[in-house]
Amino acid sequence: MIRIVTDTTAALPDGWAARHNIPVVPQVIIFEDQEYLEMVDMDRDTFMARLVAAKTLPSTAAPAPAAFEAVYRPLVAAGDTILSIHPSAEISGTVRGATVAAQAFPGAAIHILDTRTIGGPLARLVMLAARLAAQGQSTAAILAQLQALIPRQRLYFLVDTLEYLQKGGRIGGAAALLGSLLQLKPILGLIAGRVEGIERQRTHRRVLERLQQLVVAEAASGDAAQLSIMHAGAGQQAAALAASLREALATDDILITDLVPAIVTHAGPGALAVGFFTTEES
Repeated sequence: MIRIVTDTTAALPDGWAARHNIPVVPQVIIFEDQEYLEMVDMDRDTFMARLVAAKTLPSTAAPAPAAFEAVYRPLVAAGDTILSIHPSAEISGTVRGATVAAQAFPGAAIHILDTRTIGGPLARLVMLAARLAAQGQSTAAILAQLQALIPRQRLYFLVDTLEYLQKGGRIGGAAALLGSLLQLKPILGLIAGRVEGIERQRTHRRVLERLQQLVVAEAASGDAAQLSIMHAGAGQQAAALAASLREALATDDILITDLVPAIVTHAGPGALAVGFFTTEES
């Protein structure tokens, strides 16, 4: 049997992983030297309340290899093939931890996939893998379809401030925007697995409009876009953006999710993101 494994940065819809029997390895949130397992010891609401009140920003850590070993061990014992699907190694040590853990099981069929993305597009790839496995497709066929989609995924996002990305060490190429923003609002993107600055606008209204324009221009039409809208305490903006994109792209297949603490730690409260897939020709 093929078993899918992922981690909490996929921000899968509540209850979906449990219904599909998919283990989700938690990321680690660190507040003042105290570690918490994401979505186990600390949920989104508790995290957001603490983040807003904190004098010192939290940090994150990828799951240790031991956390993956604990998940892999019973699956290996059952003779299962494991497909472990995780965020970009450019912004997270999760793939590294999973790879080290796999080495504890010589000869086991464990495949680690770096999706070069995070959040909604990662969730979409996990959900596709689960669907294909349920259909009885082979590991090679599933991996081939996922790898074909990875270059076609896009993730654009807005942040209220670059402070969280800078202090968390995830700012990447967007560092060029530091010191030059003044009152300008940036659109950021995850390009080749790395955070990059896309462009800047002068008002919040204009940056939202421009974000929508970028998505409409680049996304596949209809349900092939596999839209996902993610936010950190910006539910009304997320719902409004979803309504606009639903009409513009003629799709009802839109995931709307709250960003998990490990992502909010680096993006900050108020973050708003859109993930989607382009056409094959893009």
